Amino acid sequence: MTRINTLLILALVATAIYLVRVQYESRRLFSELDKAHSQARRLAMDVERLEVEKRAQASPGRVERLAREKLEMRQPTPAITTYMSYPNPTAAQPAKATTP
Repeated sequence: MTRINTLLILALVATAIYLVRVQYESRRLFSELDKAHSQARRLAMDVERLEVEKRAQASPGRVERLAREKLEMRQPTPAITTYMSYPNPTAAQPAKATTP
């Protein structure tokens, strides 16, 4: 009888230790999950902020202003436009066909 009692006490202690370990692991994983959710919210806010910045940087008015100021570009006018003429494609020499 004492042998069974000793065996049952050992099983009870082992089960209690396992239960404590599982609860600790569960709490640790829950804490890790909470941190991951917080990081996901921060990253979503960063993405939203960066998209707003991207739209602001690509606005037509800003691009035009930077082109004028930094690249010294200006609106094309007929006075500064150079027109090129290309040879008439029908007047060009036809390519000679080669036979194998």
